[in-house]
Amino acid sequence: MSAWMLGAPVDTVAGADAEWILGELRRHRQALHRIPELDFELPRTIEYVRHHLDGLSCEVFEPCRSCVCAYFDAGCDSTVAVRADMDALPITERSCAPTPSETPGHMHACGHDAHMAMALTFASVVDRAIASESAFVADDAGTFGAGEREDGGCEAQSSSKKCAAPASNVLFIFQPAEETTGGARSVCESGVFERYGVSAIFGFHVWPDLPAGTVASRPGPLFARSSETHIDIKGVSAHIATTYGVPDEQTHDAMLAAARFVEGARRLMMQLGEREYCIAKFGLLRAGTVCNAVADDAHIEGSLRVYSDQLFDAARDGVRSCLEDACVSTGCTYEVSFASGYPPVINDAALFERARAAVPHMMELDSPSLTAEDFSFYQQRIAGLFMLLGVGACPACPGGATSSLHADDLYFDEEPLLAGVDTYCRLLGLGPIA
Repeated sequence: MSAWMLGAPVDTVAGADAEWILGELRRHRQALHRIPELDFELPRTIEYVRHHLDGLSCEVFEPCRSCVCAYFDAGCDSTVAVRADMDALPITERSCAPTPSETPGHMHACGHDAHMAMALTFASVVDRAIASESAFVADDAGTFGAGEREDGGCEAQSSSKKCAAPASNVLFIFQPAEETTGGARSVCESGVFERYGVSAIFGFHVWPDLPAGTVASRPGPLFARSSETHIDIKGVSAHIATTYGVPDEQTHDAMLAAARFVEGARRLMMQLGEREYCIAKFGLLRAGTVCNAVADDAHIEGSLRVYSDQLFDAARDGVRSCLEDACVSTGCTYEVSFASGYPPVINDAALFERARAAVPHMMELDSPSLTAEDFSFYQQRIAGLFMLLGVGACPACPGGATSSLHADDLYFDEEPLLAGVDTYCRLLGLGPIA
């Protein structure tokens, strides 16, 4: 298996101008935005994706549940993968989208419709490039022959004209369940990377906080490891009048224990944050039943986010210690569980530098984000580079307001997605979009 290498420089993508690409991006994104589906239950989305890919010169298959792959054989020794996630969120849309969700309570509020649109459009570009090269190689006059590039890529050459082909074979992955249980894990377990000799994988996430068209990433940590944390505290209910003058440790007050825990966890994270970026925040707390009785139970849910296994262990142990102290001081007991969650997104440093050579305008981010992403499962198998694509403010919104991911009013124009397809083209040696 050969490692992915940069393609030989070419002027522009053959047969793929910006106007055509933007038209494809709009068509795919708006069609997919109408049909958001959740988790692994993606029949309409899969039908749409397959319908487009089945019309291209590639092998289309489903390596695992609700996953669609397309393999383009460019006749090269190496293969790289391009990933797009397909699932939406259980959110009722109130955006200014020209083609809003047709499914009440479901919305593409995290930009996965845009990720699919970029991948489907780039698949068409790859298809055209391979077909164009084949046409030159098969020229009746015999003046064109297939050449092997020094970097392991392929191209057809002549003394007067050059047609660039991808620097690698390309495997497209359209995966389910990024928002829920991590559909990337089942893709990895399917053996598809080993079967097709994949040496590197690329992916994007749209990012409203970056200016439109900005491509950004960084070597090393980009996104955090996540662990959903669930806590149940047990106390003893009693009328509040009976607790007057009673020491805290004899009140068995589950609500008091919960409050002390949350404050203790906040102090813990401030201390650990001096070592590296980390957070433990709790967004749900339920306790008690009536206003004049001590709460006999409390339920807390939150998320722990870190970038290294060492800090995760320290944070998890610290959370347990805070919980133990809070419950001992109030005479309560507890149970706590930490979900395995997603590993951190750690970009391969060498892959990042090679990508920067192909995409010199890629911005290097100063610091990572505490967001979580299941792209990390791929990076545990092969070298991977995850990138952010700025989509900026929505031009149709009042004042050009910028909305956030997972917000019910998220929307942005398709034009910034051109930069994503252009990046894929550059990474595969096809040159920039004209």
